Amino acid sequence: LSFHPLAWTPVCAMQMKSLEENKKEFEKLNVVPLGVSVDSSPSKAAWAKDLGIKDVQLVADFWPHGGLAKQLGLFREQDGISERANVLIDENGKVAWIKVYPIHELPNLKEVLEAITDKR
Repeated sequence: LSFHPLAWTPVCAMQMKSLEENKKEFEKLNVVPLGVSVDSSPSKAAWAKDLGIKDVQLVADFWPHGGLAKQLGLFREQDGISERANVLIDENGKVAWIKVYPIHELPNLKEVLEAITDKR
C-alpha cells in the first residue's frame, strides 16, 4: 500500500507514477501495488487517467474518511489526510513492514523492493 496525502498534487503524482513505472518489478515479486488516499473514487479515476496510469490501481480511502489509514495509525487528524507511507501486507493480511516519510518527500521504491525481498 502506497499512501499519499492527496491526489492532484505534485509529489503524490510522482509517487503514483513510480508505482506504475515499477509494476513489472512488483509482479516479479508477486506483489500488488496500490496507491491509497482519502480522495473519492471518481477523483482517483480521473487523476489516474490524467497521469496515464493504467496498470496500478489507485484506491479511495474516502468513506469512512481515512478509515484504512486510521486502522494503520497513518491518519493525520489535524489535516484530514494520511501520512505519506508505504506498507507491506503479507499473505495473511498482517503488516509486515511500514515506513512513514516526510510529507513532502518522494518515497524511495528501492527500499520498498528491498524490504519485500528481505521478508521472503
